[in-house]
Amino acid sequence: MNQPRSFTNLWRLLLLVVVAAFLIYVNQVVEPLSPNLFLPSPTPTTLPESFITNAESLVTQGKYSQAIEEYQKAIQSDPKDPANYISMASLYIYNGNYSQAVTTASNALLLKNNSSQAEALKGFAQGLNGDYLDGTGSLDRAVQLDPSNPYAYAYQGILYAQQIIDGQNVSGNLEKAIEASRKAVLIAPNALETHWARGVVLEVTANYTDAITEFQAAVAQNANIAALHMALGRNYKALQKFDTAVEEFTKASALNPTDPNPVLNISRVYAGIGEYAKAIQYAEQAVANSPTDPFMYGNLGSLYFKNRMYPEAFFALKLSVRGGTTPEGVAVQGLSLGPGRIGEYYYDYGMTLMRLGYCGEAVQIAQAVQQALSDDEIAVYNSQYTIDNCQSVLKSNLPTPTFLPSPTARPTGTPTPALTPTSSGG
Repeated sequence: MNQPRSFTNLWRLLLLVVVAAFLIYVNQVVEPLSPNLFLPSPTPTTLPESFITNAESLVTQGKYSQAIEEYQKAIQSDPKDPANYISMASLYIYNGNYSQAVTTASNALLLKNNSSQAEALKGFAQGLNGDYLDGTGSLDRAVQLDPSNPYAYAYQGILYAQQIIDGQNVSGNLEKAIEASRKAVLIAPNALETHWARGVVLEVTANYTDAITEFQAAVAQNANIAALHMALGRNYKALQKFDTAVEEFTKASALNPTDPNPVLNISRVYAGIGEYAKAIQYAEQAVANSPTDPFMYGNLGSLYFKNRMYPEAFFALKLSVRGGTTPEGVAVQGLSLGPGRIGEYYYDYGMTLMRLGYCGEAVQIAQAVQQALSDDEIAVYNSQYTIDNCQSVLKSNLPTPTFLPSPTARPTGTPTPALTPTSSGG
């Protein structure tokens, strides 16, 4: 009766011997080779310093988009270091991506809310993006956080002066721009941003030759900032050095191909010297780069008008003034009547309607321009010209057209500019 039990015990003993031998083998042979045999192998992690080094190398080569990608990797590796956000915000500004610069600088402030440089970059990007009120407010806070921060003063000088260039001058802006740029010079006279600030201040005071010297000093430190080449182009244009101006605008376009402003300025250079075919070519490119911008359509439409391409002028200027939808289905918001270029788009639209025989709307536009821009002699003259010609048409009892010509129609003969006076501002 005890015989089966002895047999079973023998098998159990043999099984234990085999298991023990296996464990000894694993301990002596396998374990040294794989200390985490039953755990997943850890994935090697790259230190954030490695990404930062790569980014800094790419910055020296002017490869800002690739450098930004490296900073993003550094942030993924160490999301709590505000310095990486600050460096990346600077690159977004150099790239002309001001909205993303604001976001990135704001992220830096979430990690370190007393960072003067992060606040300064945020304000600078806000201003360059057209939000001057918030931009100057952020820069004021940056100065409060660190009164010795030269970049905050330089950015202040640039934004106050840029408002004047953009036609948004407020009383006292010039004095503020001069004072801020002087403070930047006192703290960091050789900084790129200081040269930039001094250049813009000199530009708005019509010291174009000296402004070019300052901008060239900034470009000597970093030739890959599109805004600096734009500034050089504006000043060369002011000095009527048109070929050099086009060269600088072309460099700006190469550095930031999606920005319509460099090619817009090239079109205005060629328009200023009467080369309307080239001007239209670049104006069409500006529209393609920014198909929702009514300013681009206004510029293109005015050039069509001056080239006596009235059907094309009608469609472009209507989008600029009235707004609407392009044949490609892109919605465009019309511009509110105002001085400067916008006023020109309005009275050119009125004269285009007059040329096409649509005197009812043409007179409405002309009267609105005369009322809103009574201090602008050119606007008043062109509007009165439209009204007088339309009154002659109405008195002659000529039929009003019931449809517009095809937008693909082209005038015959050699195109010449319109004979009515128009503004020649930049």
